[in-house]
Amino acid sequence: ICYDITDNGKRQKLADMLLDYGDRLQMSVFEAELSDDDLKDIMDRAKKYVAEEDSLRVYSICQNCLAKVWTLGRAFKIDSNGARIV
Repeated sequence: ICYDITDNGKRQKLADMLLDYGDRLQMSVFEAELSDDDLKDIMDRAKKYVAEEDSLRVYSICQNCLAKVWTLGRAFKIDSNGARIV
């Protein structure tokens, strides 16, 4: 999950909300293991923080692609049981 929010207050509120679902990797990047219901909940809750000029993106990573993630430095290990990784 990544975002670009222009309003400081809304950006902080969105970041705080996303902490309910996953881990913060960078200032505007989160990684989470989500069900379809979680994803719908995030999108519904985020509407009040994302204006037309802003951006919220969620990328799904399949199990095969997850095995091909390369990292340097601090790496997070997520054990997926078939749920969506974003």
